[in-house]
Amino acid sequence: MAARISELVLSCRDPEVLARFWCEVLDFVVLDREADGSLEIGPRQGAGGPQPTIILSREDEPANAKSRLHIDINATDRDQEAELERLLKLGARPADVGQTGEEPWHVLADPEGNEFCLLKARLNPL
Repeated sequence: MAARISELVLSCRDPEVLARFWCEVLDFVVLDREADGSLEIGPRQGAGGPQPTIILSREDEPANAKSRLHIDINATDRDQEAELERLLKLGARPADVGQTGEEPWHVLADPEGNEFCLLKARLNPL
C-alpha cells in the first residue's frame, strides 16, 4: 500500500491574502478557519478527494531561508500563455531563480513571494 499527499502546509504572514490568491488560482474555497488565523483551502467538494488541501498557517516570523519545496500548476481550460496572463492579473509576479528563458515553464511568485511554476501542458480538470 502507498501513501498520498492529503495536505500541503504553507507558513505565511497573511493567510487571508494568500487564501484569496490561491482560491482564485486553483478554483478552491475556504474549508476551515482556525482561531489562530490559519485557513484550510481546498476543492469545492471538500477534503479527502484526489487533490490535497492547502493549510495556510499564520507565521509572523519572516522566512529565513529559501523554501526547498514549491508548487507546480498546469492550466486546465486554456493555454499556458492565457493562464500566465490570468495569474499575473491575480497578483502573481515573475520570479528569477536562475532560469535561462528557454524553459517550457514560467517561474512565478505568489503575493508573499512563494515561488511556483506554471507548466506548459494543459491537464484535464478533475
